[in-house]
Amino acid sequence: MSVPATGMRLPWLAVPDKLRQAIETHLGASVIGAVTQRGGFSPGAAVRLRLADGRRAFAKAVGPEPNPLTADMYRAEAQIAAALPADVPAPKLLAWFDVDGWVALLFEDVDGQPPADPWRPDELDRVLAALDRLVSALTPSPVAAPSAEERLGETFQDWRRLVAARDAGEDDLVGLDPWAVRHLDALADLEVGWSTAVKGNSLVHGDMRGDNLLLTPDEVIVVDWPSAFVGAPWFDLLGMLPSVRMQGGPSSEEVFVAHPVGRAADPAAATTVLAALTGYFVRQSRRPAPPGLPTIRAFQGAQGRAALEWLRERTAWV
Repeated sequence: MSVPATGMRLPWLAVPDKLRQAIETHLGASVIGAVTQRGGFSPGAAVRLRLADGRRAFAKAVGPEPNPLTADMYRAEAQIAAALPADVPAPKLLAWFDVDGWVALLFEDVDGQPPADPWRPDELDRVLAALDRLVSALTPSPVAAPSAEERLGETFQDWRRLVAARDAGEDDLVGLDPWAVRHLDALADLEVGWSTAVKGNSLVHGDMRGDNLLLTPDEVIVVDWPSAFVGAPWFDLLGMLPSVRMQGGPSSEEVFVAHPVGRAADPAAATTVLAALTGYFVRQSRRPAPPGLPTIRAFQGAQGRAALEWLRERTAWV
């Protein structure tokens, strides 16, 4: 079942006056229209701005409430976006602002649309071809970014956390997929090796999904880079495919092994990282929603089911 990647966006007029004025001052024109963009889970504002002089821009802004982690993610995104080479298909960062705990990023406007949900084969082909080009442009990484372990070290431990909770009597595993329950200890053991398996020298987007892509007539534009890290060139392809499958796309394994980036991956390393990613989706979906992100657990749960389907295929565990 497809679950949309949509959260609760903040209206543009809820952004503090001081911040909106700083954006208008930088742009050199007043904002006469602000259309909220619904894709994504951030509890902040995400708007296409129309200016009095006819120009357009895109702005995203978030404060310390309701989710204080989001502002730090925007700060991280600003550092990456400012450093991306001009030939990378990503929106150009025009400016960013950090005022009284609020963070705003101002980008050039991209007149594009996210891929259809469910996926259309022609659009998926375009995105897969763009991922191949992106790997070439970002290997070796042209940007100073965290390592995979720095970015994901606290994240990719969730099978082990489920084992610990089971053993402590804190989680009876009710509702967990029976295959995962049966192989929980083995999955925790497999997960341990993810940080070695994902090593590489490519700049990885780290959160590749349909709602982080914009299709224009000529390009596939990749947006939202706060999760970027340096790692294996195949991570973005692997990380995207559970969401593609969940949103009506083809078999993850078929796509991965047919793609030049997937074919070049060490099979055991890819399986190990897939196990860690799957554990993250599965355990996170069992937790209460974080502040300001009421819809994210259902989305993670749907990705987890698709990832489990793929992981069963790759491990061949009965």
